[in-house]
Amino acid sequence: MIKRMVKRFRRFSDDERGNATVEFALLFPLLMVAMLSGIELAFVTLKHAMLERAVDMTVRDIRLGTGVNFQHDDLKTTICERATFIKSCDANMRLEMIQVDPRSPLDIDGDPDCTDRTEEVKPVRSFVSGASNDLMILRACAKIDPLFPTSGLGKQLADNAEGQYALVATTVFVQEPQ
Repeated sequence: MIKRMVKRFRRFSDDERGNATVEFALLFPLLMVAMLSGIELAFVTLKHAMLERAVDMTVRDIRLGTGVNFQHDDLKTTICERATFIKSCDANMRLEMIQVDPRSPLDIDGDPDCTDRTEEVKPVRSFVSGASNDLMILRACAKIDPLFPTSGLGKQLADNAEGQYALVATTVFVQEPQ
């Protein structure tokens, strides 16, 4: 019986048919995960760059002091119009503007508030329009749906029950004198 098993095993090991299929079956899933993760990373980087750019352009408008006293909804609309790659930006982004004393230690919460579809709507956390020469911090946090939520990087990025991840853009500026 053992001789029969050894003979079958030897015959099986000498047969090279299907070698490429075995290699393909082993390596294809790994290559697909790597490729999908690369595409996901490219889109995360693109969306984060667009959010940062939109926040910087909007803060530039505030700093120039064009005579407009921006309110929360105005800033959010302007940022969302400029962040073109972020879908449902109005529903998935929260803004926080904090007036800071430049002579005291910075004391802001390290975890920004972001929207979450599973939670009830929360009011604006903190939004203070500063006066002339005030040091201000503007933080925008947007929740983004991964492109490939079930594989690779998209699965690892998800940080809430809806499978979204947070992109945060923070900037500091001084209100110009009026």
